[in-house]
Amino acid sequence: MKKTNRKNKNENCMENNNSIITKAQIFVKAQFSAFLGATSDYLIMILLTEFLGVYYMVSITIGCVVGSVINFSINKLWAFRSKDLAYRRSLIQQLWRFGFVVVSGILLKLSGTWLITTFVFENESYYWISRLIADGIVSACYTFTMQHYWVFAKNTTEYDDESA
Repeated sequence: MKKTNRKNKNENCMENNNSIITKAQIFVKAQFSAFLGATSDYLIMILLTEFLGVYYMVSITIGCVVGSVINFSINKLWAFRSKDLAYRRSLIQQLWRFGFVVVSGILLKLSGTWLITTFVFENESYYWISRLIADGIVSACYTFTMQHYWVFAKNTTEYDDESA
């Protein structure tokens, strides 16, 4: 009897380790996807602001939209994709949810960038540093969690409800 219990404990430990590894892999993939989206976002922001003279708050918004489209595509097709579990929601539902996360994320980033630029640096020429700080905070505390658990949620069993 003890051997069976030991075997079950070892199997549970292995499943937990695999789960931790899988979650770490998803996190790393999502961060790489975010990096690619953010890189295009920042390049557009700098191009529009520094070379075309667009006000930095407008260029941030345009860059965020383009970067978000890139991020959604990579997340959907690679970062959160699973061979074993289907997405809980349809593409249209994912797009609506992602749109909400993007719009609210843009508002958080804009607010954070403006607050830091205005009250910490007190100089608009440091908008890009403020943007990096605001993005780091929003990404770490909001975006990944919302995408992983709400936008790209997976069915946990074959009986999961599509409307959940």
